[in-house]
Amino acid sequence: MKIGSKIRELRKERKMTLQELSKKSGVALATLSRIENEIMTGTIGSHMQICKAMDITLPELYAKIEEGKKQVEHKSVASRTDIFVHSKKSSSEMLTSRVMDKKMMPIMIKIDFGGSTHKEETKRGIEKFIYVIDGKIEALVGKEKYNLNKSETLYFDASLPHVLKNSGTGEAKVICVISPPAL
Repeated sequence: MKIGSKIRELRKERKMTLQELSKKSGVALATLSRIENEIMTGTIGSHMQICKAMDITLPELYAKIEEGKKQVEHKSVASRTDIFVHSKKSSSEMLTSRVMDKKMMPIMIKIDFGGSTHKEETKRGIEKFIYVIDGKIEALVGKEKYNLNKSETLYFDASLPHVLKNSGTGEAKVICVISPPAL
């Protein structure tokens, strides 16, 4: 059983609606719905709020949660369909599927000459690692600027505001790994 199914089962045992659980826990209705439908897993903080609202402990919530099967996933170039265009000059391509079932989210970011990604800032507890495959990148993280060349890396707390800019003369390609996955 996965965390979302377990929360739904416990909520129904208590004859609570999703809306009632949201009001009592302080967790947004949309977030609860996404958790129960396995679109997202939620955070330890949201799990604690849900437990308090249902009068159970965190170990009770996590009891009998399956880790899932050990798996290997191969994804050919032709099968990659999750590409998000952020602007005319940058895009992100998911390098695996079912990212919310995983502990990290690998992405290929492509930035054309003169382009940049949109400014991001995630919640606390999310980390990013970037590796420059090709080109030159200027990474603005918080108030700091980092100039990265091919084969260089940067690891940072993604709750800091950040943006990647192509500072080279051609297309820049970066592998970005986000952990835990965040949408």
